[in-house]
Amino acid sequence: MEAGKVLLFIGLALALLGLLLLYAPKLFSWFGHLPGDIHIEREGLRVYIPLTSTLLLSLFLTLLLNLIQLLRR
Repeated sequence: MEAGKVLLFIGLALALLGLLLLYAPKLFSWFGHLPGDIHIEREGLRVYIPLTSTLLLSLFLTLLLNLIQLLRR
């Protein structure tokens, strides 16, 4: 029963994120354009590595999951 609630919550969170990306794309326009994100363009080649954005997202998700775990105790 607990796994069902978790999956339902994750599904609702993803649906909300999808709606935000669809109707308010400017909210996430900063993602991938931070200092430290690697962007190389040459003729016939495009390389994009969002290093800083990925680290920031990882930090946010770690803090969020730790907060949820702390509140569940």
